[in-house]
Order: sequence, then C-alpha cells, then structure tokens
Amino acid sequence: MATSVTDAHGGGLERSWGLGEWVETRGPVDGVELFRARLRGSPFSRHRHDVYAVGVTEAGVQAFEYRGTVERSLPGQVFVLHPDEPHDGRAEGAGVFGYRQIYVAPARIADALSAVTGRRTSLPFAAPVTDDPALTHAVRAAFEGTSEPLALDAVVLELAEGLLRCSAAGRIRALPCRLDLPAIESGREFLESRLAVVRSSELEAVTGLDRYEFARQFRALCGTSPYRYSVMRRLDVARRRLREGCALAETALATGFADQAHFTRVFKAAWGMTPGRYARISKV
Repeated sequence: MATSVTDAHGGGLERSWGLGEWVETRGPVDGVELFRARLRGSPFSRHRHDVYAVGVTEAGVQAFEYRGTVERSLPGQVFVLHPDEPHDGRAEGAGVFGYRQIYVAPARIADALSAVTGRRTSLPFAAPVTDDPALTHAVRAAFEGTSEPLALDAVVLELAEGLLRCSAAGRIRALPCRLDLPAIESGREFLESRLAVVRSSELEAVTGLDRYEFARQFRALCGTSPYRYSVMRRLDVARRRLREGCALAETALATGFADQAHFTRVFKAAWGMTPGRYARISKV
C-alpha cells in the first residue's frame, strides 16, 4: 500500500488525489472538522461517531451499512451519517473511493436550527444519501475557506439548513423538555477540559443538575451521552497526537486510557480502524 504524508500547512487539504490510500483532516475547531480520504476495499469496520458527518462522494462508489440497509453514494451525491448511528464504510467494487466530509457537533447544528426556526427543535434526521446541489456546494466550499470563527459559523448554518431541507417529514419537532443551557454548556466545557475519566459527581458539582437530569438534557442538545462525548473528545486529542507521530502507548496514557490495548479497542469502535492504521495513512 502506498502511503502519502504531507504537511497540512504546506498543502494538506488542497492537494489533489494521489495513487495511495490516505486520510487527511483539518480540526476539529469549535466543533467542526474537515476530513478527506481516498481508500480502497473495506477500510472501516462497524463504528459510530458522536457528531454529524455530512459529506460528498468524489470518486468511485461508496457503500455503507446503515440502519439495517446498504446505502450507496455516487460521485456528487451527499451522504449524511447521524450522531451515534453505527455504520461501516467500503468501496463498491475493486477500485478506490474518495470523499470529503464535514464532522460537526450536534450542539452547533441545534444552535443554528434555533436561529432558522425560531425555536429549539429536535435534531434533524436527513436521508442517508441524497441529491441536493446546495448541500453539495456547501460541503465543497467549506474546504476552500478558512477555519476562522465567522467562516465556520457560515458553514454550520448552511449544513443545518441542508439537513432541515433533507429531513424526513415529522422528524423536526419542538423539544419536549426545557433545557438549562448554561448548565449544559458548563458541563460540556468541563468534559472537554479533561483527558481522564470523569465522575458523575464532578459533573453534578459543575452543572448544579443531578447526573440523570444532566444526561437527559445533554443528549437532547448534543445527540449523545456525556460519557460518549468525553471519550470522543479524548480521541480527538489522540488522533492529533497520532498525526504528529506520537507513539501509541504514549498517546494512550496521555489521553486517559488504561493501556494501549484499551486505547486500540475504543479507537476502533469510534473510527472503524485501528489507531496504528490511522497513523500510517494520515496526512499531517
């Protein structure tokens, strides 16, 4: 397998497709991450993220098992993977498949939707594969821009509008419960600040909510549990360290996992490949 490693500041996301397999990323920054890949075969085993993945297939046919069916995305089509929904990923046939996608935190989508609809709504559930030229353009345009805050705000708004437009009928509704937004934000910031196991009592002290009420409200806004959110933020740091060439064992300990074996299990469950393979094919 040919491997290509580049400096993101010197080329990174602007490079054209090469002959080898690779993945490259920018971020995450403020809940938004840009991700491109060129892969073959079945590189991703069954896994799940805690974020939306909204992407455009660029080469080949991308197939993935999702919610009990096999979906296929052709070049130019948009695919949407929802938070905490298990899926895999593979090429349809013997060739490569290439795509670009944006990972975006559900809380950012929720905030943008509240501006669009004038109320707090449930998170949108769009079709897994669709033809939506405006959403296709929004995804592609994001890769030509910067990671400055105002630019990311515009990207999130376009994605939220696209998800709302592509959502199944009846999937968008007012939230059934009142949310304590300051408490949720305090808890989210605390989870992001810790590269270690977080105890429920710590979140109770930070938020002023009991552990079950916080978990209920957090899931309504962020699309996942506080535990999953904590693990995924630690894995974000781990992925950055791997792209920088840090050793697996060192990365595991630095991000709060018991050992390299534990880290590998959790990483593969979240990203569909081992951390060693991720490190080998990543462009940094």
